[in-house]
Amino acid sequence: MTFTTLVGVEELAKHLDAPQWIVFDCRHDLADYNHGRRAYEEAHIPGARFVHLDEDLAGTKTGLNGRHPLPHPRTLALRLGALGVDNTKQVVAYDGSGGYYAARLWWMLRWIGHTRVAVLDGGWSAWIAAGLPVESTAPRPVPSAYTLRANAAPTVNAAFLASHLGDESALIVDARSPDRFRGENETLDPVAGHIPGALNRFFKLNLETDGRFKQPDALRSEFVQLLGERDPAVVVHQCGSGVTACHNLLAMEHAGLSGSRLYPGSWSEWVSDRSRPVAR
Repeated sequence: MTFTTLVGVEELAKHLDAPQWIVFDCRHDLADYNHGRRAYEEAHIPGARFVHLDEDLAGTKTGLNGRHPLPHPRTLALRLGALGVDNTKQVVAYDGSGGYYAARLWWMLRWIGHTRVAVLDGGWSAWIAAGLPVESTAPRPVPSAYTLRANAAPTVNAAFLASHLGDESALIVDARSPDRFRGENETLDPVAGHIPGALNRFFKLNLETDGRFKQPDALRSEFVQLLGERDPAVVVHQCGSGVTACHNLLAMEHAGLSGSRLYPGSWSEWVSDRSRPVAR
């Protein structure tokens, strides 16, 4: 059986020793660069490999391409191969933050054509709550070869959005908190506000109080209420730097609303050019 959106802790526990399953620890804290690595070294799911948001799941910043630009697809493929991933593997990503960072790896794998990837529902907290085993020793992956395939996850860039503001072919959904969307309490980026015409869907609304994703029917109802009759294919997800936007993408896929796109540069790229319009 292949998992392409979410997988439960019980299911993962049954496959810990399966050679075709590979687990990635994506724990991170935007305010503490080494938080995830320290947490991983203290304890992690047995066999999990650690990946860092800035070092493994982002490319080189230029000052004009956002806080977490995408790496080159070949760079990502080489890194995955070095960690033992080939095109046949079932990948599971988890973090300690409700899937906010794990969803970034989930989307990036889909971006390079790998659909056998799922986020651990409830993440590290659910694993610990279930009393499942942990370890502190890092595995020694056997390198593999990952072959790039056609992109399965579409993207748009700033130029596309700038030329389609107010256009029904590009409905922007901003995953940031409502206050940042309104232009209040902005602490991460130099300009406050949002892209004109964007709708706000705070990514944390995708979760129940226990940190697990809401059921597909509930998510579908909430997104349909936001989007109306629009086709999911016209939706462009963005956030501050292209990370938590992936959480909304995952939630829509889990709800059966497939085909939406990501603006990877997101708000941090948008405001790097002060000629681009800002709404508050």
